[in-house]
Amino acid sequence: MNRLDRVLGILLWLRSRKTVSAAELATQFEVSQRTIYRDIQALSELGIPVYAEMGRAGGFRLLEGYFLPPVMFSVGEAVSLLLGLTALRRLRAKPFAAELETAEHKLLAAVPDHLREILAKAGHLIGFEAAPTDMFLHPELEAQELAAEPRTMTEDSVITVFLQSLLEKRGVALHYRSPYSPEASNALIIPRGLLWDRDRWYLIGPKVGHDDEARLWRADRVLAIKPDKPLPDSDSDFDVEALLGRQWLSKAMSRWADETPVTIRLTPTQAERLKRDWYYGHARYRTLPDGDVLMTYGEGSREFVFELVRWLGPGAELVAPRAWRAALRKELEGMVRQYGTDTVNGFLRAD
Repeated sequence: MNRLDRVLGILLWLRSRKTVSAAELATQFEVSQRTIYRDIQALSELGIPVYAEMGRAGGFRLLEGYFLPPVMFSVGEAVSLLLGLTALRRLRAKPFAAELETAEHKLLAAVPDHLREILAKAGHLIGFEAAPTDMFLHPELEAQELAAEPRTMTEDSVITVFLQSLLEKRGVALHYRSPYSPEASNALIIPRGLLWDRDRWYLIGPKVGHDDEARLWRADRVLAIKPDKPLPDSDSDFDVEALLGRQWLSKAMSRWADETPVTIRLTPTQAERLKRDWYYGHARYRTLPDGDVLMTYGEGSREFVFELVRWLGPGAELVAPRAWRAALRKELEGMVRQYGTDTVNGFLRAD
């Protein structure tokens, strides 16, 4: 790296941070601290307001409010590019890995002061889950198919309004349709972050007055969204990392298991197989004295449970709800009769 590139890099580094030590800059640009001091002097001679702060936590910083945009991005353009960089960091193998950090510094230098601090935390606010391990086809009810009223906004618009409100520290009002509720409902929430998982966007935020619960709202189930009034300053230490690895799903499935419990007896092999699944891995498992395992999870659809038991095959037994056992037995007896005939698809079986 030549000196001109390094001096510009130092300026961008200072622009994206409050105070940076000479040692940090020397490590970042792979030069000596003496070289860093000379580069800082060059910036000062050019009229750049670089100030030195003494003490253990001291270093160099730019004058508050100083703005040097290398490229004029709109806020939306800069946010979109920062989202892309955040997603790229989650990849196992990253192209241009060395340029990721410098690209982020340049983007942060191109946005106004009041947004820089929030955007610098993009990695803590916006999470991208790894691809899941699917051991079983997971059916789900779609809110769009059940909604009696049409959506008034596209999913892209929902995410944009939510993210804008997050950046502007405003609440958002949702008109939301869960497939597990008979009617759509309204909620006023505090934006905390975004999560991408299995090609779905999830809005993260508690309801106003319930700050202790980081609830997730699926963006494609939002029928309408609009910004609300500005939020008071808070010291929220939200970090989306606490939800990754589908830790959010563990809490949700525990709640569902209490509300609509389903218990299935499994062989040890079946249990180990389901524990590797992205969804059933978060169910409750209890080993019995004979070695079999009881799996308990929440599910309100009898048909979905029957599909799972049939997929698991011999060794799997639906224990609860007991009222569903007779209907499952009837289905299985029908399958036995079908396989006990001497025809296949209407033709005589050849022996």
